[in-house]
Amino acid sequence: MPSRRVTAGLVVGVGILSVAVDQIAKTIAENNLRDHSIDLVLGARFVLTYNSGAAFSVGTGRSGVFTVLASVTVTLLLVYALWARQSRLRAVMFGLIVGGAAGNLFDRLFRPNGGRVIDFVEIARWWPVFNVADVSLFFGIVLMLFVSMREPERSRS
Repeated sequence: MPSRRVTAGLVVGVGILSVAVDQIAKTIAENNLRDHSIDLVLGARFVLTYNSGAAFSVGTGRSGVFTVLASVTVTLLLVYALWARQSRLRAVMFGLIVGGAAGNLFDRLFRPNGGRVIDFVEIARWWPVFNVADVSLFFGIVLMLFVSMREPERSRS
């Protein structure tokens, strides 16, 4: 098991990288998609939208509530992830989750969007538009599920 310093560095490093990539992608999207969308393949496209709700536009119009919830969640997850002694894989998992949540929180707090999150990737007309922070959160949660399913197996052997 690596030291807390190593895993804390991984959590913070992956989180910062996630936020940086997310914010760069959102800036590019805002600068290039204001007046049009870009069609990709199989119905996917880049289209600029602003979401005042949570994932899948749940709670639209409640940006203040989600800002508070995201702030508390990011803080608690980061404190736990930095405190806990964990594997490198779990540290990456926490970094992805914290980075994804922080990327969307950054939009709500620091971008002049009225507390809304920038979304710009649409894979199908029936699927909600999302962003890089959402992808980071998704893969962090998938990794969490994978790790949690494997851990009981390790403790038996």
